[in-house]
Amino acid sequence: MGRLTTTKRCPNNHLKVKNMNRIIRLLSAFAVLASAFTGVSVALAEEVTTAPQHRTLQRICSFDSVADLLPTPQNQPTNSVLSYLTQQGFIKNPDGSWVCYVNDPKKESRYYTLFKVQQIDGKVVASSFLENGSLIDGQDQRSLDLFMMLIKNHTKATPGNRQSIRRYLEAFMSLVKQGKIPASRRGYLFDSPSRGFVSYYALTSGQIQGTVITIDINMLRKN
Repeated sequence: MGRLTTTKRCPNNHLKVKNMNRIIRLLSAFAVLASAFTGVSVALAEEVTTAPQHRTLQRICSFDSVADLLPTPQNQPTNSVLSYLTQQGFIKNPDGSWVCYVNDPKKESRYYTLFKVQQIDGKVVASSFLENGSLIDGQDQRSLDLFMMLIKNHTKATPGNRQSIRRYLEAFMSLVKQGKIPASRRGYLFDSPSRGFVSYYALTSGQIQGTVITIDINMLRKN
């Protein structure tokens, strides 16, 4: 018969296992710290990369990169409270309205009215015309810039109120783009003190056809 033997536990092996367990715990703790640090780094990186980008200053009525670099024509009239629109590329019509013409990329030598601003019975009325029922690229933001410029210059709305008004008009324009607001003559009040209304309706007469987004505000009276 073979000899029955027993194995005695070596003290050194016990220490090795103990040390190994300690190393594993240290590595685990380091991994947790490293993971947390990585998470913070990623969060910081995302915060930096998603910070709001300032848009390049452009004239509202300039959809041509070359034309946007050219100086404003100096032969425009300056005796109107809306004369500052010349700096935005608008042209004054003989009837007193200020218009923004853009070229049709699909038809050579065709220009059409994109924006129109006029004074009517103590009101400022600004319109953004939709080509075939759709906003062209960039028209929504430029329309908002135009509307807010007029509201800033011709109402008593505070900076805080103007932020709320812009969000309202932005939401209204988004609903128009989604087809959730039918074309009608209904006006939506966005500023009570200036009796500011926004509407979306179809044009049934005149040279311009299609649909239009319009705001009208009571013009601030100068003391």
